[in-house]
Amino acid sequence: MLRIDNDLGRFRDIVKGRVRRELRKYMSSGELLGKQGGRIVSVPLPRIGIPHLVYGDNKKGVGQGNGPGQGQQAGEDAGEHLLEVEISVEELAELLGEELELPRIEPKGSKDARTVRHKFKGISQKGPESLRHFRRTYRQALRRTIAAGQYDPKRPVIVPHKDDVRYRSFVPETEPRSAAVVLYMMDVSGSMGEQQKEIVRSEAFWIDMWIRHHYRDVDTRFLIHDAAAREVDRDTFFRTRESGGTLISSAFKLAIQIIENEYPLDDWNIYPFHFSDGDNWSQADTRSCIEMLKTKLVPWSNQFSYGQVDSQYGSGQFYKDLRAAFPDDDKVVLSRIPDRDHIMESIKELLGRGN
Repeated sequence: MLRIDNDLGRFRDIVKGRVRRELRKYMSSGELLGKQGGRIVSVPLPRIGIPHLVYGDNKKGVGQGNGPGQGQQAGEDAGEHLLEVEISVEELAELLGEELELPRIEPKGSKDARTVRHKFKGISQKGPESLRHFRRTYRQALRRTIAAGQYDPKRPVIVPHKDDVRYRSFVPETEPRSAAVVLYMMDVSGSMGEQQKEIVRSEAFWIDMWIRHHYRDVDTRFLIHDAAAREVDRDTFFRTRESGGTLISSAFKLAIQIIENEYPLDDWNIYPFHFSDGDNWSQADTRSCIEMLKTKLVPWSNQFSYGQVDSQYGSGQFYKDLRAAFPDDDKVVLSRIPDRDHIMESIKELLGRGN
């Protein structure tokens, strides 16, 4: 079994190495989306040769014969296979962090809820057999045997008595759970096409995975807006085909309302992410957005992130307005995403400060 475990460990190292090399492709293609199951992600890995046995040159084996169905001669080279392997979300997040050199997020505050854990703090003479401490039991039996003059170095047989048995003891402890709420806001107006939404979908997947890696509890809220904003579920967020004008302030107002009603600032780490092509209805609405950011959203948040997806119909002006309004604020992070190939760079820009 030890050899099998070692082989399995080496294979997992190979898999993680391949995932690392293919990470940029996965991030830009969205190939991992929809392959999640709990804390496990199924990763498609082409071009891994599966070891197989070759039994020499048997020309009369099964499937060998004259005609169009004649098989090929066995060779020495590994074949090409499409293999899906499972890797935990934690491992995938670690690979992302190592590849992008992302700092660890330091949670601020704690959620009001508490979790109870059992911490082993001592040794007891009573307890269930599942908690028997074999080393301490043997040590106690050895002491008793030596004290009674019954220890024979030539025949060091130690038989524990009932009074020798020791158990690990524990006490329940409560501890705060670091919690975060992530608000994803996306412009779904007419200028945001399917390609732009797909970029947002891929980027949100990796951002969400990285944040979940650092928090025990994560609430995720999805907001979409054109001229009006509303909260939707995850599937609607990524698949909606709505269109219309653009009032970015509608999304900010809804985000503020959700935070005020459901997420006390002392207990929650707050991460708003807004994605748009930078087109807003008017400069008056942009001024309203900046006012909400300066007075509420930015002070409340660990970090406010804005990702602007290039679009042939979008002006891109909102990025310029935010950069002018927050030139030196570390809690406001801006990123431009020209296309799929820049998703990795954008994530590094948004998460690289570790706020």
